[in-house]
Amino acid sequence: MKNIKLTVLFIVLLTTNAVFGQIAPPPAPPPPPPGLPVDGGVVFLLVSGLIYGVTKLKK
Repeated sequence: MKNIKLTVLFIVLLTTNAVFGQIAPPPAPPPPPPGLPVDGGVVFLLVSGLIYGVTKLKK
């Protein structure tokens, strides 16, 4: 019975040390600046929409 108590105590202490002994995660990066980023995809959609609209209006 004494062996079981020592084994359980050892496992509990080992688990506690493993949980609290971990390295803290790095801080979160700063948030992106406000506003809509205009990248190549947005410009491509805008240009293709303009071309599509012009062709529809000409018909």
